[in-house]
Amino acid sequence: MNSNLVETLIGAVVIGVAAVFLVFAYSTVGHKGGGGYALTAKFDRVDGLPIGADVRISGIKVGSVTGQDLDPATYRAKISLSMSAAIELPDDSSAKVASEGLLGGAYIAIEPGGSDKVIAPGGEIKYTQSSVDLMGLISRAVFGSTESQGAAPASGGN
Repeated sequence: MNSNLVETLIGAVVIGVAAVFLVFAYSTVGHKGGGGYALTAKFDRVDGLPIGADVRISGIKVGSVTGQDLDPATYRAKISLSMSAAIELPDDSSAKVASEGLLGGAYIAIEPGGSDKVIAPGGEIKYTQSSVDLMGLISRAVFGSTESQGAAPASGGN
């Protein structure tokens, strides 16, 4: 009987700790409401860019990716961004899909332009650079040397 009581109390403590952890995680990672504005950017490819990825300027997080869609007219990836209200981007700013490393995640890196005009909320970042296809580059480096020699027929051993 005493052993059942101890097991029940330990189970209750574990459930209590898990509940406290979930409340803490939800409060720190939860959606930050208000104070921001939406922008869009179109890219040829956005490999590995998840919804919720960072938007950074000079390595500092200033927003996040809120959506991804395919433009049916141009077949380009249309990325929705939520930017901090404190950041006003010049209208000649550029965005690129960058990687944190070979195994790291992707994020949007923004290079502010020098224009006096700013992108209005709901506007679009016009100048973009797509993600680099690392597997394509590696395969070209490994297998590309045989393709560059052309399709010359192999010589027979006469």
